[in-house]
Amino acid sequence: MTVAAMLRARAADDRPGLRCADDGRSWTWREVVTECEARAAWLAAARRTPERPAHVGVLLDNVPEMVFLLGGAALSGAVVVALNSSRGAAELAGDAERADCDLIVTQSRHAALAAELAAALPAALPVLDIEGDAYKERLKTAPTTPAADPPVDITSLLMLIFTSGTSGRPRAVRVTHRKVVVPGEALAERLLSPEDVIYCPMPLFHSGAVMAAYAPALAAGAELVLRARFSASGVLPDVRAYGCTYLHYVGKALSYVLATPAGSSPGDGDNTLKFAFGNEAAPAEQRAFAERFGCFVIDGYGSTETAISLVPDPLGPPDSIGKLSDGIKVLDPATGKECPPARFDDAGRLANGDEAIGELVNTQGLGLFDGYYNEDAPDRLRDGMFWSGDHAYADENGYVFFAGRTADRIRVDGENFGAAQVERVLAAFPGVRQLAVYGVPDAASGDQVMLALAADGFDPEAFAEYLRGRADLSPKWPPRYVRVAAELPATASNKILKRRLVKEGWRTGDPVWWRPGKDLAYRRMTDEDLAGIRTEFESRDRLHLLE
Repeated sequence: MTVAAMLRARAADDRPGLRCADDGRSWTWREVVTECEARAAWLAAARRTPERPAHVGVLLDNVPEMVFLLGGAALSGAVVVALNSSRGAAELAGDAERADCDLIVTQSRHAALAAELAAALPAALPVLDIEGDAYKERLKTAPTTPAADPPVDITSLLMLIFTSGTSGRPRAVRVTHRKVVVPGEALAERLLSPEDVIYCPMPLFHSGAVMAAYAPALAAGAELVLRARFSASGVLPDVRAYGCTYLHYVGKALSYVLATPAGSSPGDGDNTLKFAFGNEAAPAEQRAFAERFGCFVIDGYGSTETAISLVPDPLGPPDSIGKLSDGIKVLDPATGKECPPARFDDAGRLANGDEAIGELVNTQGLGLFDGYYNEDAPDRLRDGMFWSGDHAYADENGYVFFAGRTADRIRVDGENFGAAQVERVLAAFPGVRQLAVYGVPDAASGDQVMLALAADGFDPEAFAEYLRGRADLSPKWPPRYVRVAAELPATASNKILKRRLVKEGWRTGDPVWWRPGKDLAYRRMTDEDLAGIRTEFESRDRLHLLE
């Protein structure tokens, strides 16, 4: 089964298929397929070389055109290159170049960013605005009988979605048809029917939204409701307005929704939602969301590579992300040996973390991972095994508990990036002898960025001004915490010991500045601040991440 075959199966389906929550427009599945066929005709004609199909860089919000282009690529054999609008133009230009983009498709909201991206490339690329006459004319004048050449199969490339490795340079993950079909069919079979309505406020340039929202909607014939950009206050009104039964989320989205004022009459539980499916929500947020909105929350483990996927067992221990399956093990990254089972004290705290915590590894293959585009990955692929870069431990029954990410891989608000990317931007800050960027736990979900400096002093206002002046600093990169020391811990070969920095976090004898809110306003951390942060972790059942 391919995505193209799944679409063709909907060609005569007159049930609701797609809805735009921003303006109320809607399409039946039959109409969705017709729109996809129009894009397929254009994409087939847009092929610039006989060696490969067209690679179309897509810089869009969650708008219907994203779904039509994805379907058009599936039918024509073209490749959608998902460009992340939260990245800077220089970073995006590097992504587009490595992905062999032949053109860029964008919208008026991102037109300036797309133009800057195109200008940064060695060779000029056409940029088309979906709201402009030129784009509409190309769709209108494209041939009416597209054909994939060669015909697509389950191994055919459909998308390139970027992720960040520990080196800091993003890699383009090959998303084949099977990589979309398999999770789509699995979720549809277990959770959905054609009468369900899937709410997708998460960006389709992320693999989660493609595989856990678009794919199951297509597989089940359920309606897919898109919201261009996530709005915490808009989730419940949208769910009620469109009768949504399934919500896809990533990271701290649930905590943002929980922070909105609770309704009184009727209560927030008065809605149609049955399931919230996603990953990286804190256990306390999962329970609170389920109770407040009257639904089941299923928080799994996975990555863009999908070499390892875990789904929680409702009968398993609290906070477990799933159970070890054939070939999935926790290995010591230094020795390659399997870590011993976790032991817990009377209070339920991990008692043997030094030996039990290791890296999640698929020892028997690559799962649904079909490699990176034009790039090797020795840090991920070693001895025929896939090393996730994520730390975990497992109890004696094989239940897995997430223990955090490796020091050089950071995830903030659902965005993955490498520490080296941020270090390159911050390296020019005056008066710094050494610096290190790393992830530390966030009280709600994922990580926060922390910076350690070896310097004689620190001017928080000058640092904030420096950050504001860096156009190459992506929105998720400004450090939450800044540690200032005379020297940073290092090995004999002068490599900074990030593992020690991560372990100490902001709980160190060195001065630490931090910004409690979203503004770039840093102040010296006090004992009262330390106590407040610890209380927040404790209230969210994530205190173990600080121990």
